[in-house]
Amino acid sequence: MSSLLSVFSAPGRYVQGPDATRHLAAELKYLGYSGPVLIAASTSAIKHLSGVWKETFPLCGLKYSVHAFSGECTAEEITAIEDAAKALSADIIVGCGGGKVLDAARAAAASINVGFASAPTLASTDAPCSALSVVYHANGEVSEYRILRRNPDLVLVDSSVVAKAPTRLLVAGMGDALATWFEARTCAANKVKNMRGGASTMSALALAELCYKTLLSDGEKAIEAVKRQTTSDALERLIEANTLLSGLGFESSGLAAAHAVHNGLTALTETHDFYHGEKVAFGVLTQLVLEGAPRHEIDEVLAFSRKVGLPTSLRQIGVVEPSARDLVMIGERTCRPGETIHNEPFRVDAQMVAEAIKEADLIGRE
Repeated sequence: MSSLLSVFSAPGRYVQGPDATRHLAAELKYLGYSGPVLIAASTSAIKHLSGVWKETFPLCGLKYSVHAFSGECTAEEITAIEDAAKALSADIIVGCGGGKVLDAARAAAASINVGFASAPTLASTDAPCSALSVVYHANGEVSEYRILRRNPDLVLVDSSVVAKAPTRLLVAGMGDALATWFEARTCAANKVKNMRGGASTMSALALAELCYKTLLSDGEKAIEAVKRQTTSDALERLIEANTLLSGLGFESSGLAAAHAVHNGLTALTETHDFYHGEKVAFGVLTQLVLEGAPRHEIDEVLAFSRKVGLPTSLRQIGVVEPSARDLVMIGERTCRPGETIHNEPFRVDAQMVAEAIKEADLIGRE
């Protein structure tokens, strides 16, 4: 029996549905925030949602200001959000947009000890619910993971907004969510610490498995809804899988090889134009090869990936003719001390990763 305490971590409140943005101010008020509110938002979020903020925040008596996100979650951008919040005397920061703006806003709120709310406009990552920020260098390479003290006070997902986003972004979210079950089961079986410093719970593992099953059952139907730019029951379930189920599953069970391979892939500049979830999806195949997973399991992941349009080869994430040195470089970045690949139940080195990537690429191209 392990002496490691089990830890389950989750946001304080999760709200999802059509036109949910109209309820953002009321939700903040309900949670006890009186403002001012700093909204750190992407250019697209400002363009499409500023009118709703302007209409609804005064109705709740909340003053707010908007900080335009630079586009990359760097240490410098986090500091800029901190400075904007201090200048406003904000009591909460709202991150609005994709995963990188949420990560930057989350890290800034933790640094200056104010509240934080996620208002994602995409279902492209499992970032909204977590207490983790992935910080990048300005060149697009992963710099560090920042593990923060607490999860968001509020996660509010407007499915009407998500439905109007490009299909590729929803699919990228499926790639991120695809890793959840495979990494969670590895971490739970190996009894390693999850992202919150404790052992996995049955609840976290069950949510991770439900995430995977939801992807398989609703992925294609959700894409159909987004192509029509309308919400549907399948899309609502898929958004919940990409956002809530994946977020709770990865954070309270843990990450393993798939996300470490993603980080390794960022060592090659040609991968920088591809989304986080697209690279994670290839990382899933690499993890399954590395672990010696049954072929029927690999085939199920391949079939799903092809149906929804996730990458199954290096070429599909920009790496056309990788040299042996390129593969070892990815492997070395993947296996850095502290990386989540070391949650695998066996010792992993850069050469093993390079060989697994070659095999996954071969299988994915067949």
